[in-house]
Amino acid sequence: MLKLSLFSSSPSQSFRLRYLISTCATPAPSIFRCCSISTATDGNKVKKAKQKKTKNVKASTAVPKSSESSSSSLKLALVKEKRRTRSTKEFDEKAVQFGDTAAHIPVMLAEVLDVFSASSGRPLRSFVDCTVGAGGHSSAIIQAHPELKFYMGMDVDPIALDKAQDRISDLFCEDSDLKAYTVLKNFKYMKSLLADSDEKPLDPGVDGILMDLGMSSMQVDDPERGFSVLCDGPLDMRMDPQASLKAEDILNSWPEIEVGRVLRVYGEESNWYSLQNKIVKARSQGGLHTTSELVDLIRKSTPGFKGGRQGWIKTATRVFQALRIAVNDELKVLEHALYSAFECLAPGGRLAVISFHSLEDRVVKQTFLDIINNPKTEGWDEEEVIRVNEDNNREEKEEEWIKQIVKGSKGRILTKRPITPSEEEERLNRRCRSAKLRVIQKNNAF
Repeated sequence: MLKLSLFSSSPSQSFRLRYLISTCATPAPSIFRCCSISTATDGNKVKKAKQKKTKNVKASTAVPKSSESSSSSLKLALVKEKRRTRSTKEFDEKAVQFGDTAAHIPVMLAEVLDVFSASSGRPLRSFVDCTVGAGGHSSAIIQAHPELKFYMGMDVDPIALDKAQDRISDLFCEDSDLKAYTVLKNFKYMKSLLADSDEKPLDPGVDGILMDLGMSSMQVDDPERGFSVLCDGPLDMRMDPQASLKAEDILNSWPEIEVGRVLRVYGEESNWYSLQNKIVKARSQGGLHTTSELVDLIRKSTPGFKGGRQGWIKTATRVFQALRIAVNDELKVLEHALYSAFECLAPGGRLAVISFHSLEDRVVKQTFLDIINNPKTEGWDEEEVIRVNEDNNREEKEEEWIKQIVKGSKGRILTKRPITPSEEEERLNRRCRSAKLRVIQKNNAF
């Protein structure tokens, strides 16, 4: 029997210089005067000589410069590739549109399905989606696992949760054995919610847990939520509409030093001090209350040499990120929830996290290391890393998407390097380009 319930709740002068040096016996002005009084025949000779010299100069300057640039670009590309494991999964745009519009596209859906697939050797009988959104990931997981007996989807956004509930309820008939719950709560309360549910999924634990930390298109595209740099709306930025703290409270009421800390730490903004002063100064003129007012202040505060419009938009994006993190206390909540989620896993169970900026990814990486009792904070020793699917002599093969494993006493990190979206997915969904997927698995009990 399908059971759906809603728990209510109570984040080219250098080239010119080289040319003059190479022709120092006959400075450029002298050449031009000589050309102007010479006969046609002599002029042709001079012209050919000049062309030959110019050709030699280009060969001695432009080519090495180009070669040096290409070499530098290649090195940067290699470094970038070493830090990521790009997905090779085929992206099917038609298969990932859910809800009443085509705007909601769950990020890295094929990769998430791989993480919890039957090829892992463990059936997925229980699953928790900590950030259900419009139900894209959850719907696909439920459809791919007919053996699923327990599902819980939680979110702090009531609009998103309503959409997810409608989507999930359409998947079942009346005689379905799946017990499905949707919960209007922050995922930091996961452990207590699971313990209080009728099915008692914590005995022995949950087989799969997913956290998609990105904001959905519904939230970004709604001006009233205050998340968008390009849409005018109130300075809100609350993920939970019932929360009390808003972005305008931070900008207009928090101590100056705290405003600067938010911009510097959460936004990683180099121009934080100047912005901090201008934000505090704006308080004497009535304060900041709309996103357009904040964007206008940022645009006027961003130096012209920082890339014009693109420069101030990047700055504004960092400022909005900083405020959103502070309003929702996202990093502390995330760290707490990661520990809690791992405790809720059954032996052999997996936790998958999709992050969207460096601060989140750093928290996920470090917390995973702490969870498996690996004290390393900067990389890993060779003996701690198991390279899989590369050695043909290995008797035990891992799933295709797993490349390197970091082992620990309590679990294994299945993604030494985070998996990033395929090139095709990035092309079709630009909002996914910063996504990183990390997966941890709890050790089996002995």
